[in-house]
Amino acid sequence: MVKKNKRTKQDKAATPTRKRGAKVLRYLLLGGVLALVAGAAALWAYQKSLVEPLAVNEEGLRFEVPSGGSLSKVLDQLHSEGAVSLPKVVLLYAYWQDKTGIHAGEYLVPHGSNAMDLVERLHTGDVTRYRVTLVEGWTFAQALAQVRAGRNIVQTEAAADPGSAATALGFEEQSPEGWIFPDTYIYRSGTTDIDLLRQAYQRMQKVLDEEWQARGEDLPYSEPYEALIMASLVEKETGQPSERDEIAGVFVRRLNKGMRLQTDPTVIYGLGDEYDGNLRRVHLRQATPYNTYVIKGLPPTPIALPGREAIRAALNPKEGDSLYFVAKGNGYHHFSSTLAEHNRAVREYQLKRRADYRSSPDQGE
Repeated sequence: MVKKNKRTKQDKAATPTRKRGAKVLRYLLLGGVLALVAGAAALWAYQKSLVEPLAVNEEGLRFEVPSGGSLSKVLDQLHSEGAVSLPKVVLLYAYWQDKTGIHAGEYLVPHGSNAMDLVERLHTGDVTRYRVTLVEGWTFAQALAQVRAGRNIVQTEAAADPGSAATALGFEEQSPEGWIFPDTYIYRSGTTDIDLLRQAYQRMQKVLDEEWQARGEDLPYSEPYEALIMASLVEKETGQPSERDEIAGVFVRRLNKGMRLQTDPTVIYGLGDEYDGNLRRVHLRQATPYNTYVIKGLPPTPIALPGREAIRAALNPKEGDSLYFVAKGNGYHHFSSTLAEHNRAVREYQLKRRADYRSSPDQGE
């Protein structure tokens, strides 16, 4: 018969301690599991808040970041508008990526973008950009009106009218006519009208200088400005690229021979508001500084915005012997070397105009 071992006092005392240790261990293990679960849940929520699309409708989210604005304030604003669910998490992500620096301006966040896209857009300054197009052949006043009408352009007193705009650009005595380069300009929200005009003015200076350096020989210009004036005449006489250098050739030869330019657009420009769309014979005899039927040489200023091709044509006119041209009614011109030939062309194309007569190749098409 086997005798049972008797438990000592020490064994009896150790039993509760072991039980308490096991219980603590179980609590620790449970706490660890709960911590892991909570951590996993937090990580899932963190990732979910970053990768899930923002609450943005199909038109996208448009908002403005003021100068000096912070990422924290922007996220709080978007949170209050319901677009960002966990702004603090997004801010933490931005700190982790070292992308807390943002740029002022107007932003458009497309539908389907997530918080990471938003942070990247703000950090790189991917702001909304707008376009304004200035057309060849427009006047300075027309260009100014177009600029001031641009979306989100800040209108200033400095550009309230052509006179004040000219002064702001530095034209104290010289006319600003012709000095704005016609092109499409891309700008940010908040750009001022005078800043955009100054950009177009600087662009024209650069283009004119580039073309002047590549000019041909035996030209009747003492300075680039005279070439700019000539280019504006070429621009107004034809919208047909293939004719620009030929029309410039006619004008240059007439100047070199001491002949008057006799070009209608200068008469119209000189008439100003008096012109009602109908150029009459009396207008051709009316004395203005711009009437090239009356004055000799170039008019005192450009009459329109010339593009690069018109400037290039004025500085590289086509060689030949033509001294006259007349609109044919299909957007092109007939060129003549003698007055007799020119008069015949006038009778054919002007005095007997066709029903489908048009001055531009694209008109009516």
